[in-house]
Amino acid sequence: MNKQALEAKLDELKSDYVRIQSDMDKLEYVRGRVSSAEEQLIRLEKEIADIREKLDEA
Repeated sequence: MNKQALEAKLDELKSDYVRIQSDMDKLEYVRGRVSSAEEQLIRLEKEIADIREKLDEA
C-alpha cells in the first residue's frame, strides 16, 4: 500500500472506531451486551496501530 492508501485506510478505521464506540455507549445506557463492541474496538485499535507503523516506515 502506498502512503495515500494507508492514510485513507486509517481514516476509515478511525471512523469505524468512533461509530462503534458510540454504539457501545448506547448499549451501556440501555444495559445491553457490550462485549461484542469491546472486541471490535480492540481489533480496530490493533489495526490502527499496524497502519500507523506502516505509515512511519513509509
